[in-house]
Amino acid sequence: MFQSDVRTVDYHTCGEPFRIVVRPPVRLRGATVAERRMFAISDATVDGLRRMLCFEPRGHADMYGGFLTRPDDDGAVLGVLFWHKDGFSTACGHGTMALGGWAVESGLVAADPGGVTEVPIDVPSGRVLARVHTAGGRVAKVEFVDVPSWAIAERVAVPTARGKVQADIAYGGAIYAQVAAATLGLTVEPGNLAELIAAGREIKWALNDSAHARHPGDERLSGVYGTILYDDLGTDPDGNPHQRNVTIFADGQVDRSPCGSGTASRVAMLSATGRLPDGGHLVHDSIVGSRFLARIERHVTADGRQAVVPVVTGTTHKTGEHLFVVDPADKLFPGFVLR
Repeated sequence: MFQSDVRTVDYHTCGEPFRIVVRPPVRLRGATVAERRMFAISDATVDGLRRMLCFEPRGHADMYGGFLTRPDDDGAVLGVLFWHKDGFSTACGHGTMALGGWAVESGLVAADPGGVTEVPIDVPSGRVLARVHTAGGRVAKVEFVDVPSWAIAERVAVPTARGKVQADIAYGGAIYAQVAAATLGLTVEPGNLAELIAAGREIKWALNDSAHARHPGDERLSGVYGTILYDDLGTDPDGNPHQRNVTIFADGQVDRSPCGSGTASRVAMLSATGRLPDGGHLVHDSIVGSRFLARIERHVTADGRQAVVPVVTGTTHKTGEHLFVVDPADKLFPGFVLR
């Protein structure tokens, strides 16, 4: 089991935490970031470090972070292994935005004097891009340019404790089920959080082993990562779709932001169903009132599918730097979660 002091830099992206471990004091084996994720899942030392930084008392049940690692090749600035309370994820848009902001603010990547700095990052689902916009010497916003994303299935019947609902399923670096909260008798509000978590978990596990949850090119990317429960708020003054969502991912974890890779999957689905045209954007709000704007950058073919490359824009801010220590006499190490 891992036992060592660890330094982190913490950010939040539209309310969702991201704990950056710049120099993980563990060995991450594998030739690629995707291979290192599989190693991390199986290695007790690496997983012990995740638990220490994510679990209480150093974290909480909804904590999120990443271990920096080398990129797959010189085409990217860095690689990252994303983690949460239940393990290691394949994608993370809010984390990519935080890493882009950190890379520029820390000086790892020099800010382009033109005001837009590109930070390519290798993640388990492929190469993504943080496009960092600066003004007055500060990071003003970050665009997350995702891997090719596509709709998988529409109106899949899912039995729940609240009755049968229909789920759309799409890929945005991870696979998400998407369900209108109203069909569950709910709205996306903090007061309904317990019911939203229960419904999100139920839908995820009902679909996780289905044919709809299989990635066509890489089995490591299969499985339903999360459930996006959304309210349709109509359109903005320019006719763009406006929605509010909460994404319940992993096993009951709540995204405070509108969810980066989840928003990418919504872009893919709304494009496929004709609700998001080229040149338009999705106004995507979170359960805490923060907002992403998302659009289609281009159309591509990926893994034999017609796909889009989504761009998700949000804000990210540094919240602190930490030195986490381990007392050898601490019988609760590496920590615990109550949910």
